Amino acid sequence: MAAIKCIGVLTSGGDAPGMNAAIRAVTRTAIYNGYSVKGIMRGYKGLVDDEIIDLQSDSVSNIIQQGG
Repeated sequence: MAAIKCIGVLTSGGDAPGMNAAIRAVTRTAIYNGYSVKGIMRGYKGLVDDEIIDLQSDSVSNIIQQGG
């Protein structure tokens, strides 16, 4: 069985305190450990509508300063 080397980050789609920090930490930790990371935009609706983006260390570097 092949090892899974890609993870997706999916949130409820609404605002939540600390969520940006969590997304950044998950992304950076996964990349450090050799995984690719996909971000699913707009919660479950984004999953259904295929709104999936690649997340990189640089794409989440300033996420903590952004609201919502």
